[in-house]
This record gives sequence, C-alpha cells and structure tokens, in this order.
Amino acid sequence: MTNNAVTTATQYASIDNKQIAYRKIGNGTPIISTSNAQSSNSKNVTYTYATVPTQFAEVNGIKFAYRSYGKEDGIPVIYVNHLAATMDNCDPRIMDGIAAAHQIICFDNKGVGATKGKTQNTIQEMATDARAFIHALGYDRVILFGFSMGGMIAQEILEQEPALVHKLILTGTGPRASVGLDKIKSVTFGDVLRGLLSFRDPKFYLFFTTTKNGKASAKAFLNRIKERTENRDAKIKNSSFLTQLNAIKAWALDTPADLSKYKLPVFVANGDNDRMVPTPNSYDLAKRFQNSEIVIYPDAGHGGIFQNHEAFVKQALAFLAK
Repeated sequence: MTNNAVTTATQYASIDNKQIAYRKIGNGTPIISTSNAQSSNSKNVTYTYATVPTQFAEVNGIKFAYRSYGKEDGIPVIYVNHLAATMDNCDPRIMDGIAAAHQIICFDNKGVGATKGKTQNTIQEMATDARAFIHALGYDRVILFGFSMGGMIAQEILEQEPALVHKLILTGTGPRASVGLDKIKSVTFGDVLRGLLSFRDPKFYLFFTTTKNGKASAKAFLNRIKERTENRDAKIKNSSFLTQLNAIKAWALDTPADLSKYKLPVFVANGDNDRMVPTPNSYDLAKRFQNSEIVIYPDAGHGGIFQNHEAFVKQALAFLAK
C-alpha cells in the first residue's frame, strides 16, 4: 500500500453541507486539504450510522459515495450491498454493532444512490468497480461483508484479487450458478407487485417470512433504515435496478467457480426460508470453502441477519476476532 499523499486518491466529505476535499495517508486519519473542516469532523466525534457523514472518493473520474466509521486500527470491513440498495438500506444495528470493534465502510457502487456513472451489466464488472474503490481509499487488505447481490460481488472480488481479501462474511447469498437463483426476476417482480397493492415496501415480503415473528421483524427493520434523516441517498433508478436484476440472473446461469482453492476464513449466514437465494445454496456455499462456518436462522427469510441482528453481530464479531 502506498503511503504517499501525492499518489493517494483525493476524497471528499460532506461536512456542514460543504464538500471538503482531502487525502488519506494509508489507514490513518484523513488529511483535510481545505480550511473548511471544523471540529464536527474531529476524530474524537463518535458517529452512529444515522449520523456518519457521507464522503466521496474519486475513482477513474467518478466520485464514489461512501460512509466510514468505527475503530480504524486494523483491517477495515467493507460492506457490499444488495439488489436495489443504496447506503440508506444498511441496517443501522448491524453497522453500529460492527463499528464498535472495527472500521466499517459501505458505499454506493457505480450508478447507484449518490455515485454517478452507469450501473455495470455484470456481477464481475461490479466487482471490478468495487476493487477500484477499495484501492482508491488506500487499502490493499480488507474484510468483505456482502449481503445478497453484495455476497456475489464479494466472491468475484476474491476471484479477481485473492490477496485483497483477509476474511469473508457472506449472507443471504450463494455461489455462482446457485440453484433457483435464475428465478430471481419472477420472485422479485411478484413481491414488488404485492408491495404496490398493499402500500408496503417490497422488502417486507422479499426479506422476511410471513409468520407473526417475520412480520414484526420486517416492520422493525423498515423503521430502522429510516433513522437517518440528513444526507440521505437518492433512491435507485429503475434502469439501474433492472440492470442489477439482469446481472444476477446471468450470474445464476454462469459457470460455477472453484471456491475450494481458497483457505481464508469464511462466515456464511442466512435464514431457513430464503426465497430470493434459496437457503440450500448457503449450505452449498459453505461446503465449497476449505475454512468456513455457517449459521442458519430459524423462521427467517432472505433478510435473516436483519431479523436476528443481535445474534448476527455477536457471531460476526466472534468470527472476526479469531
């Protein structure tokens, strides 16, 4: 990793409604390059996911939006998001839970939320963009935490650049060519329609079971992702959503990857009734890695980690501490 400020990418932070340019030296504290940064961005400020500033890193001429907070001493955790998600779809309880012990960074990939550009057509291209973003922040070793489509992107990052990945957390996801994943469009469109007819967010149906417990967890999760009230992302465009959906289906029909060659630690988690990425694929995913562990939550769907966020955070932190 290069620790020279001259070669480190220029980044931008939104502070007091002003965009501040700075450069980050290695894994350390950002070096602000203007005089507009006030104590509100002091390293002594304790952020939650509801208050952490949105920042921007320039990658190949495009400013990638991201949020970064938590303990900065150590290998950072990069959260890779799901289908149709912006940074505002991250579960604050999970983000804050990980941030209590690690630096955690989430971002909007190209063409999503506050990041400009065109959404890529394949999962592999999305992985290439994610890698470029990670390197623009100055990192050459990270922990990847992917949910759903983010888990697919994380696997492709590992395939493209194994040395970049220290550990993997793969949730609500399966391996390339997952069984039943080719039906992702019909499942998604069906629940989007249900959401429109019932005036509910489609994630109420896509992520959670229809049991009493599942419905209560869905309502709680949807309330949590509204906790952030300032500097929220724009919702994903329909064109980007459809591009992502097509990319997932193509990935489902692609040639399986040989994951058995990787020795890094992998933690897999899902609900026992995932309809988007059917749960048997999570078992299959864990079996393909040499050094993996798996947790399947009962009475839980695709968003099992959101439904069981307290248990998941404890399990994830224990995995990261090994």
